[in-house]
Amino acid sequence: MDLRAVRGDIAQADVDVVVNAANPGLLGGGGVDGAIHAAGGPSILAECRAIAEALPGSRLPRGQAVATTAGRLPARWVVHTAGPVWSATRDHSAVLRSCYVESLRLADGLGARTVAFPAISAGVYGWPLDDAALQAVSAVRSVTVEHVREARFVLFGDEVLAAFEAALAA
Repeated sequence: MDLRAVRGDIAQADVDVVVNAANPGLLGGGGVDGAIHAAGGPSILAECRAIAEALPGSRLPRGQAVATTAGRLPARWVVHTAGPVWSATRDHSAVLRSCYVESLRLADGLGARTVAFPAISAGVYGWPLDDAALQAVSAVRSVTVEHVREARFVLFGDEVLAAFEAALAA
């Protein structure tokens, strides 16, 4: 599987699967989540609501992933994963890595050949950027896939892109 980092808008990524850094309620929000819901349209939210209703407490456990169709996005599917909120007192690294692992496994199970990831938990959830990039790259590299040929980190800003490029080079 080829891994690379690019600067861009993940909602416009021409891939089979776009991974959404969702909130546990799956009801849209800000950042990547809001952009994906806005660009993909109401069908994604409708599917998310139906999935959430079937989950315990109507919430996706952090580190897990679920899939919907992609609405008006160029992608075929959206894989939603709820990342952890960074804490200086508790290590949630395994949960962050699980977001990437479970999302990639789900995408591979759908038969996807190309997947676009955001920098999960590195925005409003406060994960330190350099570590978020290292956790992401390490997690994706740890997964054995059958169908996925390219995993692309699609990143909004230059600072985020530089952190992921450094992690890929490490």
